[in-house]
Parts: sequence; structure tokens; C-alpha cells
Amino acid sequence: MKRLLLLVLLLVFALRALAQPTTMLSGTVRDGAGQPLPGANVFLKTTFDGASTDSLGRFRFETQQAAGSYVLQASLLGFVTVERQVTLSGTPLRLDLTLKSTPHALGSVVITAGSFEASDEHRSAALTTRDIQTTAGALADVAAAFNTLPGTTRVGEDGMLFVRGGAASETKVYLDGLPIQNPYNATVAAVPARGRFSPSLFKGTVFSTGGYSAQYGQALSGVLLLNSTDLAPETETGVSATSVFLGAARTQRWERTSVAATLDYTNLQPYQHLLPQNVTWPVSPRGLTTSLTLRHRTGQAGMLKVYGTWSQQQMRIGQPSPEPSGRQTVALRAGNGYLNTTFRSPLRRGWSLQSGVGLSRDNQRVAPDTLRIQTLEQALTARLVLINDSAAARWNVKIGAEVLAQSVQQLVQPNAALSTMYRPEFTEKRAAAFVESDFQLNDRLAGRVGGRAEYSALLQQWNAAPRLALAYQTTESSSLSAAYGRFYQTPDNALLLVQPTLRFEQATHSVLTYQYTHDRQLLQVEAYYKTYRHLTRYDGLHPRNPWAYDNGGSGYARGLDVLWRDRKTIKNLEYYVSYGFLDTKRQYRQDPVAAVPTFAARHSVSVVGKYWVQPLHTLLGATYSFGSPRRFHDLNDPEHGYNQGVLPTYQDVSLNASYVTRLFGQYTVLHVSATNVLGRQNVFGYRYASQPDAAGTFNRVAITPTAPRMLFVGLFISINKKRALDLDERPE
Repeated sequence: MKRLLLLVLLLVFALRALAQPTTMLSGTVRDGAGQPLPGANVFLKTTFDGASTDSLGRFRFETQQAAGSYVLQASLLGFVTVERQVTLSGTPLRLDLTLKSTPHALGSVVITAGSFEASDEHRSAALTTRDIQTTAGALADVAAAFNTLPGTTRVGEDGMLFVRGGAASETKVYLDGLPIQNPYNATVAAVPARGRFSPSLFKGTVFSTGGYSAQYGQALSGVLLLNSTDLAPETETGVSATSVFLGAARTQRWERTSVAATLDYTNLQPYQHLLPQNVTWPVSPRGLTTSLTLRHRTGQAGMLKVYGTWSQQQMRIGQPSPEPSGRQTVALRAGNGYLNTTFRSPLRRGWSLQSGVGLSRDNQRVAPDTLRIQTLEQALTARLVLINDSAAARWNVKIGAEVLAQSVQQLVQPNAALSTMYRPEFTEKRAAAFVESDFQLNDRLAGRVGGRAEYSALLQQWNAAPRLALAYQTTESSSLSAAYGRFYQTPDNALLLVQPTLRFEQATHSVLTYQYTHDRQLLQVEAYYKTYRHLTRYDGLHPRNPWAYDNGGSGYARGLDVLWRDRKTIKNLEYYVSYGFLDTKRQYRQDPVAAVPTFAARHSVSVVGKYWVQPLHTLLGATYSFGSPRRFHDLNDPEHGYNQGVLPTYQDVSLNASYVTRLFGQYTVLHVSATNVLGRQNVFGYRYASQPDAAGTFNRVAITPTAPRMLFVGLFISINKKRALDLDERPE
């Protein structure tokens, strides 16, 4: 009897559902100026039926609510919520809604403390993809371009990002929200590294030098956020012929999908035979890189992205040595694979989803003279974020989690002629969770508050990191911002291979920023103060003794960064000037006392200019970089203390030119670039002999660039482009 009654009830509900008409609601949401508003939340009040607007401000959803009168609500952070009375009857409804911004909305009060965003020209230092590709001296390398901004120190022998007194390992790189374990190509000591990723992959690049969002962690100093492009604009084929590599690319575009494949072969042997070198190259750097990119639009606003790349490289370099032989030979063979898959999609009631999985495998074999070291690192990362930008008119919310599974194995053979080997290894499993909200307190005051917690199975520790930022709009063109946060990072892999039972290293940031932006001019002045705790230390005389390791290191960094960018004063000229003042000391790694790190310069200056010569269809560029003397430890002058030696200043003048033309009817760019055109012999440090001579003096040799200059010539051809191209426009 009960079963029969249940079947009858189910039948009644089913018939009622069938009897209720289905009504389709669609339309657009725009602002007061008629511009589309993506991400707006549109739904029927008192129901669960609704949708978020796509990138064109469009929405579309179905409802099976009973016929009658309902209230349709549209809301978006920074805008006044709008309600519209609608009548459901089964007939499709189309509505065009307009949201008015609240006075001095959050969008106009930008939280700029510690942030330089390249994708949005209304915020901070706007370095677009074209900016990165055409910055003289950067050679289309993302890190090299950002090294011209304040807050960084140009460390010529390394090539990575050193931010506000922090080591390169303290700045992490994220691709579409996922951390990259090995963002730079493999290299050896005193040969600068290049980033693995071409700037043409990205639609936006955010460089945060302090006080960054709770969405990101494992970085004591800063984060570089790379946001990849969505669907390719069109089908085309690209061919590149340069002085150092040959490349080919093919992109196929359909309505909702695009696929791109690239292949690059690099060989510096012909180039190095033509220009003088400061070192010898028994095997010149060479390598092969291939990549495959898939983009697929799901629904009106969803996007699936898959990016995979594999690279292999090798080199053998002969460098000056202070030892009696006078020369040290270092060989390198490396292979790296990386796969990044992300998915984003709007959900209901203003919620959206961002998720991703990343896989990486990096295998490096380094052979300095008779020593042999092989390091294999494999990692899996995953991330899930829920975002509601329509929770209320004056605040939003982000909730997310990350996991990491990592395995690092090393094989050390002290002498290739002997069978003695060491096999250190460790496995890490780390989980993190975060919550964050942007909010608006009144017409001129906005902020961001959040927190992040992490747990490391290897360290058997957890941490909690609060973050807070506030912004006050002083005038229509200026604002004051402040940021405070605590940041944690596990020690470097090289340290964990020796002693895995360490603890999280810690930094605390305090940042105060003034920003003025008006009519293509930008002024940003930022003061900061950082403190370090629990930095890893060890005995420099016994670096492989695990019992000599502890987390007793500490330090500080304080300074002032200034950026001025002008694209208004002179027609066709854009330039920026950056200055950074840095006062820092720390005791970490093998430092016996607190001292100025060898990678820190007290004063850093960069001047970057680009001028478009329209009659010649040519973009000219120039960069001047200056770094005050860095410190080093002089073994022959112990009386003056640790790291009290002073290097010469760093100076570099680089030039480039990009000529736009057509070759065989195809859009073509001829690019010529030269670094250090004045041939200044910059000194990055010294190598000392392991033992003093008979007079008690340690022999030494200077660490200098591998070549006095770098000359690059490249021809880039885009075949079968359908979009009309104007040769009078600057090259992209």
C-alpha cells in the first residue's frame, strides 16, 4: 500500500512538472556607458534559477517555475543591484538591463600595493606581450623584461627574478593559477637562465613584488602570475629564422576550439663562432622544444585549456678557474616535460569555478669536471577555486584549495672514476586552503582581506598566513594603498635533500603605495619593510652534514621603489624610468653573521624607451640599466669582515629595432637586438681557489658574462593571416 501511494505521489509531481511551462529568459547586462558587464549574477529571487553573464554581457537560462509574477535581480560587485518585475507564462522573455556604478566603485580604487600588472594598462606598470617582446636587452624573456621594473635587482650571472632583497627561489611563477616547479630552463653556474615560456602564450602577466593575494603561497618575496590566452584569433602559420634558433608554428581555429603546435630548434654553435666569447664551448648550447596547446569554449563563458611542452637541451662550457689547471669544464644535459590543464565555468547564483591540474618532470645531469650529479624532480599540483563576484554590491568572496605531490631524487658521484655514490631523496605532500574577499567600506575606501593555511607532510608542520590590503582614493586620478601579510615557504629542494626535517621559512611584508595615473601617464611610489624568520642555515665547511642545519636564520629588507611611465608627452614615444633603493641584511645558508647578500644592490635604475618611426615602419628601442656595487666575500681581506668586498657598478646599454614589412605577400617582422653595445666588462663576483698559495693568498678569477655582447637577428613570418594588417601599426 505504501509503495502504491509513493508511486501515485511521484506521478502527481511528474504530471505537475510537465504541466508547468518552461520559460526561457535571456538578454544583456550593461553599464551606464553601454559597455557589457561580464560576470554579473542574474536570477529569479526566491528560486535557484539563474545564470552569470558571459564576456559580452549576455545571459540565458530556463525556468520551470509556475506561471505568475516574479522578480528578476541583477547584481555585480561595484554596481547598484537592479530588480525587474517579470511574468512567466511559457513565452520567451528577453530583457536588457543596465547597472549603475556605485559612487567611486571598487573598480576605480585599485589595490596597487606591491602589484605590477601587465595585462591591464590602467593598473601599475603595464607591460603587454608586445612590451616584453620589444624591450631592448630582454630578448623576449619575461623575467628579463620585468627585471627593468622597480623592486628587482639585475643579477647578470643568474638571469632570474630577485625581488627586494630576496633570493631567486623566493619568487614563484604561476601559470593560470597553478605553480610551476621549474619555470626556467636548466643552466650551470654563471650562465644566465631563460624562462621556459614564450610571452606570446600570455594575455596577461602580473608581477607582485610584495603583499600579494592569499590565493598564492610558497613565496617569501613575490609572485609572477602568467595568464594564458583563450581562443586563438585566427588560423595561421608562423616561421622563424634567427641567429640562434629555427622555429615553426601552426594554429588552427574553429568556432569554439583552437589548436596550436610549435617546434623550435636552438643551436648557438654558428653564432658563437662568429662573435668573441669570454669562455670556451666544447659543446655549444643546443636544444629542441615542442608544445601543443588546446583551447575549447564550453557554453557561453566556460573555457577548457590544455597546454603541454617538452624540451631537451645540452651544453659543455669551459670557464676560467682559480685552480692550477686554469680551466673548469661543466657539462649539462636536461629534459623537461610540463602539462597544464585548467577549466573555468560560471555556475549558478553568481558563483564561478576555476580548477586545474599540472604535471611536471625535470631531469638534469650536471658534470663539473669529474663530479657527476643527476637530479630528477616529479610533481603533481591541483587547484580548485570557487568565486562569487555577485555576493553583494560591496563585497565578493573567493574560496579555494591546492594540493601538491612531489618526489625529488638525486644521484651524486663525487668522482666519475670511482664507484662511490650517494642517493639522497625526499617525498613531499602539501595541502593549502585559502579564503579572500574584496570589499568596499565607503565611497572612497576599499580593501581586500584573506587568509591562507598550509600543511606539509614532509616538515610535519602547518602555518596560517593572514593578508590585508586597503586602498583610499584621494582624487579621481590618485590613490593611497597599504598591504600587510605573512608569507611562508618550504626550504629549497637542495636543502631538503640533505636535511628534510626543517621548518617553514617565514617573511612578513608591510607595503605603502601612492599611485597617480592620468592620460597615459603613471607615477607610482612604494615604500616597504620586510622581516625574515626561520631561514635555513648550515655550516659552509660541511654543506652535506645534515646535523649542521637549522632554521635560526633571520633578516630584513626595506626600501623605496619609484616608477614613472609616460606615453603622452612626445608623439610615438613611450618610456618609463624605474628606481629602487634597497637596504637589506640577512643571515642564512652558509652566512656566519648577518650581512648584505651577494645578490643585492643598494641602488637600481632602468630607463626603457621605444619610438615608433612610422615612415620607416620601424620600432626603435633602448634600455639603460644601472646597479650600484654588490657585495662579495673577499678571502684575501678577512680583516674587513664577511661579505665586505665591493664589486664594480653594473651598467648595460642595449638597443633593438623591429622593421615591419611584407615578404612574398606575407606579414613579416625583421628584428635586430644587441645587448651591452658599449662592451662594458661587468663583474658579477669572483671564484677563489680552494687552497692559498705559498704566500698565503687565494688565487681568484672574475665571474663575467659569457660574451662581451649578445647580437640577435630574427625574421618572423606570419602566413595566411586573414585579418587585415596595417604596416603603419607597431608590431605585435
